[in-house]
Formats: sequence, C-alpha cells, structure tokens
Amino acid sequence: MYAIRRIVTANITKEQCARLKHTLPDLPYEYKALEPIISAEIMQLHHSKHHATYVNNLNVAEEKMKEAVAKGDVNTQIALAPAIKFNGGGHLNHSIFWANLSPHGGNPDGTLIKQIEKDFGSLEEMKKRLSESTIAVQGSGWGWLGYDPKSKSLRIATCANQDPLQATTGLVPLFGIDVWEHAYYLQYKNVRPDYVKAIFDIVNWNDVNARFKQAAGC
Repeated sequence: MYAIRRIVTANITKEQCARLKHTLPDLPYEYKALEPIISAEIMQLHHSKHHATYVNNLNVAEEKMKEAVAKGDVNTQIALAPAIKFNGGGHLNHSIFWANLSPHGGNPDGTLIKQIEKDFGSLEEMKKRLSESTIAVQGSGWGWLGYDPKSKSLRIATCANQDPLQATTGLVPLFGIDVWEHAYYLQYKNVRPDYVKAIFDIVNWNDVNARFKQAAGC
C-alpha cells in the first residue's frame, strides 16, 4: 500500500511540475488574419520562433534556478536573474501583444474613453503620444499604455528590450506595441513610424477594455 501511495504521489508531483512549465499560447486567430497590416510570414516567425524561444529559455532558466535554490547556491541564483527577467518578460509581453491584436477589434468602450479623455484629452491625443513615445524607443523595446493603480490614471511608458511593464514600472499593461525589428522589419523595413501608425487599425479594443476594467476595478 505504501509503495502504491508513493507511486501515486510521484505521478501527481510530475503532473504538477508539468503544469508549472510555461507554454507557448495559441494565437486567437490565424497567422494571415492581420494582413495587410502584419504579414503572415512575420506573424509565424514572431510567434512560433521568437516567442517560443523565450518560453523555452524561461523554462530552462527556472529549472536551473530551482536547482540553485535547493543547493543554496546564491551566486548561480544571481547569475540567472537576467535570463529570467529577459525571457520571462518576453513571454509576458508577447502573451499580451497577441491578445491586444485582432482583425476586428471593436472600439474603446464608454468607461475607457472617459478615462482616456480625462488623462489625455482625446483618443487621438492618446494615440499620438503613445506613437511618438514608441517610435522614439532607442534600439529594441516596447511602447505601452498602462494603468497606474496609485494615481488611478492612464500613463504612457516605454520599456527597453523585453523588460516587463508591471514588474519594472508598477503600471498594469493594457496595450503594448512591440518595436523589436523582428516584429515589423520584413514588411516595413526601417520605417518604424509606418508600422506604429498601422498597428492602431488592428487593436483589439475588446481586450484592452477588459484589461482596463480589471486593473481599475470597474
């Protein structure tokens, strides 16, 4: 009986560990669905190659971290922190990015529009300021519309590389624009402003509305 119990416990532990592994999320649309704004080729490479790499590397880094913690190896834990931040951020950012986009994304609802008008004056002004900040990112990074729980207001922020918005600024991410070159270069070449302008045509406002309501407790 004890042996059977041990086997069942071991199996449960393995299943629990498997559930803790990060996985590549499925897209809620086909790779070609966002054309002509974002080509199927870019979407396939971006999702199945770049995002998948972040997920795989995050799982490897976390497994090494678990081993280092078990051994009390603080030096290794410190050395692994940048890999977890980079790959974990890449996974978080892209998981939001895919959901933020849609071939038919609706419009900002009344609650969000009211907050946008309060903090920016108008929807067009918010888009203008978010676009300017995002285009100005040096090198690779992200432009974000986020919610500040402390001031109960919307804010625009940028993050370098794959730094995750909430962990590094305290802002809750609502809508992000990926300006790593792999997100647009095959189609837009080095003309980042054209890509940033076009992406507003495929914003999944239904997703952004839901994120705002959850963040603001509406």
